Amino acid sequence: MSVLEDAKKTYDQIPIPDELHTRVEAAIRNSQEGMRRERKMVMIRRRNQRFRVGAGAAAAAMAIFTVALNSNAAFAKEMGNIPVIGSVAQILTFRAYEKEEDGIGISVEIPSVSMIAEDTAGAAEAINEEIYNLCSRYADEAVERAKEYRQAFLDTGGTEEEWLAHKIQIKVGYEIKAQTDRYLSFVVTGMENWSSAYSQSVYYTLDLSDASQVTLEELLGEGGFEKADEEIRSQMESMESKSGIQFWTEEEGGFSGVTEETKFYVNEKNNPVIVFDKYEIAPGAFGAIEFELER
Repeated sequence: MSVLEDAKKTYDQIPIPDELHTRVEAAIRNSQEGMRRERKMVMIRRRNQRFRVGAGAAAAAMAIFTVALNSNAAFAKEMGNIPVIGSVAQILTFRAYEKEEDGIGISVEIPSVSMIAEDTAGAAEAINEEIYNLCSRYADEAVERAKEYRQAFLDTGGTEEEWLAHKIQIKVGYEIKAQTDRYLSFVVTGMENWSSAYSQSVYYTLDLSDASQVTLEELLGEGGFEKADEEIRSQMESMESKSGIQFWTEEEGGFSGVTEETKFYVNEKNNPVIVFDKYEIAPGAFGAIEFELER
């Protein structure tokens, strides 16, 4: 047996105290409830901020970004090499850092939307403020959760060496889903490798003509929710027969219909893609599940 295999075997045999399991399960339940409240508040903030100029933290953040561009030639050159999306907008990594604390690895990348047209700057600031606060809050709360987990682990008999072997990682970042001449669509994510219950993803789709956030209702049009429900159920039946995915029934907490809070992004064909998180409509083994809706 190799040294790596022997180390893995030793790690796998580390006992997990029952008390720790109970405390972790309670923390997960509390976190899930908090995430549901957070998603609802994000939707409310999006509606309220759609045509309102962001201030405060966003203004300060953009000021810092401007100073960095003007005072650091290497930084400015790097930012200048990022392609313009639709000749109207750029999405930049506004802040990025990595660190390790008490055996907890932390990696954060916070995006920022920069609109080329001057009359859309206010809308971009409001979005950037929301994203900055969302990423910062998730990172801070994730670190606190990991510290509480560490303390519980040590309090219930775990050693520092055993804790370090867990290699706890926290990651906050983003991914551009589509960049067309009409839309900019991206997702901001947060995850903790010790429990999928804390994963979080927030999707943004911007109309590049005015930097406004596009709603699913706008994309689908009148009667679009009902048509989307029919198409999704049709695709679910096909996926069950071809891929073996076992979707939960509505009574079991599975798919019950598209709403204004349903997650989505726009792909390169300008089609909306409905997103369901892991465990949302099917067992976790199938991961996140997506449905493209032809327009």
